[in-house]
Amino acid sequence: MDAPILSIIIFLPMAGVLLLLLIDRQNEGLIKGVTLAVTIVDLLVSLPLYFMFQNSHEMQFVEKKAWIPTFNAYYSLGIDGISLFMILLTTLTMVICAASIWKAIDKYVKEFCISLLFLGTGMLGTFCALDFLLFYVFWELMLIPMYFIIGVWGGARRIYAAVKFFL
Repeated sequence: MDAPILSIIIFLPMAGVLLLLLIDRQNEGLIKGVTLAVTIVDLLVSLPLYFMFQNSHEMQFVEKKAWIPTFNAYYSLGIDGISLFMILLTTLTMVICAASIWKAIDKYVKEFCISLLFLGTGMLGTFCALDFLLFYVFWELMLIPMYFIIGVWGGARRIYAAVKFFL
């Protein structure tokens, strides 16, 4: 397969973030709609992975490019059977979260949607990364929006939970 399908799946939510930055904060309906649309498209792009996946022990859909040659670090992505299902579960969960925004989130909607899409990029990248440094970058990218989601939109003890999560 020549198409960088894993990179598309990983960075599609980030493209959604860029789109959300162009929308006025007062237009909450459009913000929620764009977030839901981006997550649905990401799910639809990830579904063919299941049907194209071959039952073997090798990493599949591998993408490898030199990233930081000084440290012998590569932009290296690939999936196995476990990460395939983690990707599908993540993209499905992102759609469910985006759909629940209409009822569950009433303050800082734009910030929540941006955090949710950043979180999606971080999680998907974490599941696909084959290089340790790349894994670490995606892991850290996932921690920051999750901290804010817990700390701003969490329950009664959200600050305590956010600090515990981050540490």
